[in-house]
Amino acid sequence: MRVAIVDRLGLEFVELSGEAPPGGGAEAEARALFERFEAALVAHRLTLADTVRSRLFARDRAARDAASAVRSAVLAGPARAATSSYIAPRLFSSDAAVAMDLIALRSAPGLGKRVRENDPPRTPCRWIACGPLMVLSGQTVVLPSLADQVTTDILPRITAYLAEEGTGWDRVAQVSCYLHASETAAAMRDLFRRVVPVFPPLFEVRFVEGYSAEGKLVEIEVTALRAGLPGRTLLG
Repeated sequence: MRVAIVDRLGLEFVELSGEAPPGGGAEAEARALFERFEAALVAHRLTLADTVRSRLFARDRAARDAASAVRSAVLAGPARAATSSYIAPRLFSSDAAVAMDLIALRSAPGLGKRVRENDPPRTPCRWIACGPLMVLSGQTVVLPSLADQVTTDILPRITAYLAEEGTGWDRVAQVSCYLHASETAAAMRDLFRRVVPVFPPLFEVRFVEGYSAEGKLVEIEVTALRAGLPGRTLLG
């Protein structure tokens, strides 16, 4: 498991990343990986309640579905966080079926977590806010083409979500596009520029092979600064 301590915006983040210990099926692997994450957080005087983003990778859809159910149970209540999930068999260097990234924020006065649920509520929340940060769950949709998904649904929806906190694309710190391996980064970048007036300081494209449903071609994660707060920053 990889552990990084990251200082940005005067805040401290603990970033964890790793593959589950192989064996026992995806559900058991996900639980074992969360146990490892929890122990690593405790070593840094944090808990799962400090989680702000969780990113799940699975070898296939069955593993993704099983591990996602575990994550929903573990990251509940105070541990609720922005989430995303991907099918990415090429990511794995072991026989594991499940891997995850987890980002936790060290608590401080004024950094209480506020969760915005979808309406009606569903497994991923819409976004969470902690002090100056607004962290959106991965946004995706099933439509006929990448252009349809990005320009007519995903980016307009993110624009509306940012507006819920009085902020916008000029205060977005990072955009991470988890793009289907059949598409190109150049096409994704072009579609983004068609819709968004301000290119973010960090825009990344990473490739995966699948999502929670067939027909999805991209899932976009966004981290922004809320309105009325100074400066811009990059946040992984």
